[in-house]
Amino acid sequence: METLTFWQSLIIALWVAAIMSRAFLGGATLTLRFSPLMTGLVVGIVMGHVAEAMIITAAIQLIYMGVFSPGGTMPSEPSIAAAIAVPVAILGNLKPEAAIAVAVPVGLLGAYLYQFRFFINTFLGKITDRAVEKLDDGAITRSIVLYPVIASFILFVPLVFIALYFGAPVIADVIKTLEGTVVFHILEVIGGGLAAIGIATTIYVIGRREYIVFFLLAFFMSVIFASLKITMVTYAILGALIAAIFVLVKSSNNRTASTNANDASSFDDDDDDF
Repeated sequence: METLTFWQSLIIALWVAAIMSRAFLGGATLTLRFSPLMTGLVVGIVMGHVAEAMIITAAIQLIYMGVFSPGGTMPSEPSIAAAIAVPVAILGNLKPEAAIAVAVPVGLLGAYLYQFRFFINTFLGKITDRAVEKLDDGAITRSIVLYPVIASFILFVPLVFIALYFGAPVIADVIKTLEGTVVFHILEVIGGGLAAIGIATTIYVIGRREYIVFFLLAFFMSVIFASLKITMVTYAILGALIAAIFVLVKSSNNRTASTNANDASSFDDDDDDF
């Protein structure tokens, strides 16, 4: 059975730590943290199974659709979930549904780990207070930017590395052993149900009645054209064209309504002059 090497585990752990610490790209790193897609891509490149990794990550992405992060805190950490669940699924040759069942508890544990990072930052805040009292610009910068990043790497790298290097092969082996049993079937059912919940949450969030028709159109197009094996790129192009037509029609209606309103206003002004 294939296993993760030392360097593969370390690279993935460093990637996760960089995301969770916002060590690069600044605020844009939040997008990487809130979505498992880029982490899944990195895992696929590191393990040499990009296609399999993206298929699994796409399934994991479904459970995080419509999930928000008020105050930067999430109920689950998508990047950590993908960093562990994707290697487990690849090593065990698991279906995406089973990977979802692994990603959920891992993501929940990752959320607790991220909250512990906030606890560590409270101590770093005292260093910032002392630097402010001394009006030391360099010390303020280090306490706000450098020290939190270092603390995050110290926190996330060892734990994620241990989970990958020692835990992922064991978990994959256990789940692979359960294949064909009732427990394995339960994992698949739970995974599929969680994905459906994610989609339902998204529909509820963006479910304005005037836009539901587009969701139904996309669903029935996927069912009708399933036998043609149309790629996602083709669907994306069709979706972009339909969206462009919708925007053009809506803009035209808005201009017409604005013109009519101006004409009506001019007519009222003429009546007042008369």
